[in-house]
Amino acid sequence: MPDDTSRGTSQAALQVATGADVPAIVALMNHAYRGDNVDAGWNTEAAYMDGDRTSDVMLRQDIAANPAASLLIWRASDDALLGCVWLEPEAADVWYVGSLTVDPRVQNARLGRTLLAAAEDWVRQRGGRAIRMTVVNLRDTLLAWYGRRGYLPTGATEPFPYDSDRFGRPKRDDLHFVVLGKSLG
Repeated sequence: MPDDTSRGTSQAALQVATGADVPAIVALMNHAYRGDNVDAGWNTEAAYMDGDRTSDVMLRQDIAANPAASLLIWRASDDALLGCVWLEPEAADVWYVGSLTVDPRVQNARLGRTLLAAAEDWVRQRGGRAIRMTVVNLRDTLLAWYGRRGYLPTGATEPFPYDSDRFGRPKRDDLHFVVLGKSLG
């Protein structure tokens, strides 16, 4: 992948993912969330999660089961997949953001913040006034990163689905999700 750090300062041109994009998205998410080698991103979950973050079947099921949601992708000028994000309306003006993923090989080019800003713009354009997300409680660095972008803990938590391999296989028994929120007003 070409080294183009200027991509981090421009607006991400988001596109709705198609079925043809799913294999590349699955590979990107599994690499970013579970990578454990020199190519792994700074926010890998490999220390406390085993297995894949998602699969082709699971992602296609999520898309089919949530028709109001949008799985968006961001491609480089050479068509390489830079990132993806899941956006789903939950209430009249509140949206859920999940699976924000950037290729770990270019994470230090500030692409995550660009992708997040583009996702927020997407939500605003559709009438959203607030975003909520969930982050695994052990991801202190990621929680701090989101905090610097205005996503604050709401005080709510959600249980981790230990009875499902939806997010992989946990290596620990103390996981839960921290709920973060941000007003787009």
